[in-house]
Amino acid sequence: MNNNFSTYTLNAADWRRQLQINQQRTKFVFGAFILIYLAVGLLIDIYTHANLDNVTLVEAVTSLLTFQVIPLASIIMVAIAILSILITFALHDKIMLLGTTYREINEKNAVTLEEKQLYNVVMELQIAAGLRYVPKIYIIDAAYMNAFASGYSEKSAMIAITASLLQKLSRSELQAVLAHEMSHIRHQDIKLTLMISVLSNIMIIAIDILFRSMLFTDRRKRDDNRLFIVVTILRFILPLLTVVLYLYLSRTREFMADAGAVELTRDNNALAQALIKICDDHKTNQEAYTQNYNTTGHEDLRRAAYIFDPTQAGIQMQSTTTLFSTHPPLAQRLAALGIKIKE
Repeated sequence: MNNNFSTYTLNAADWRRQLQINQQRTKFVFGAFILIYLAVGLLIDIYTHANLDNVTLVEAVTSLLTFQVIPLASIIMVAIAILSILITFALHDKIMLLGTTYREINEKNAVTLEEKQLYNVVMELQIAAGLRYVPKIYIIDAAYMNAFASGYSEKSAMIAITASLLQKLSRSELQAVLAHEMSHIRHQDIKLTLMISVLSNIMIIAIDILFRSMLFTDRRKRDDNRLFIVVTILRFILPLLTVVLYLYLSRTREFMADAGAVELTRDNNALAQALIKICDDHKTNQEAYTQNYNTTGHEDLRRAAYIFDPTQAGIQMQSTTTLFSTHPPLAQRLAALGIKIKE
């Protein structure tokens, strides 16, 4: 295998520029999320006003935009959007771990040799990466091999790995995976991934709750209610907008994190071997892992953040976002690491 470090200079040399891009994109996601909620609220206001007051759509829009009628739904939706962002910041680690059984690992409670090794490797990489804070470390009780990093800043950052990954990887492979996640923290794309993953899912959940509540109201009221038609349409449109937001997660961030991992570990083989081992493990246990992923709650929140996208190994996940992958194909990632798959 090729250990030539020159392969990585194109991406690794400009990670500070990528940091600026990620910060700009995060601001865009904030704005887009609030605007989408505002648009949903405005549509509800327009059709509610037109329906109740028996006015034309043009008159309803004019009266709402000139504040002759208070756009109550719009105000509520924007408030929900801002509250969602604040909750995401305050509870990001718990939100990203929703549906899983996990435990935090630190210097005091690391019991087994694997847990102590995990903590030591993270400490080593934190120093190597020049980060001021040690990320929180979590082990998820899961049979499949995967890992992710999250947080809204370097200080709030966390790294989570599955118990299976901890058991099946060698120390050098584990170090490479953790270096990949540490690079995500250093590049500050964890905030971007967090915002898109959480906020887009909140958006879908909110409209789904509204739809179901209207679905089970009195049928006589619903038949003449144009608001129900609007909510029904939004229930199909918003998942598509979610896909657009996910597409905003450039696949470059994975190449950058891979290059960053090699920069920190000085070894391209270890990361390549880890990625191949994770992929092969998913393919070998495809049926069991498909069930595991689909019975574990809120995997939609974690999929874009995972080091390996399960759908690339044939895992069928019940999600709108499975229409595409936010990760480059494994062959391309290995090629960027100087590793070519034999045909």
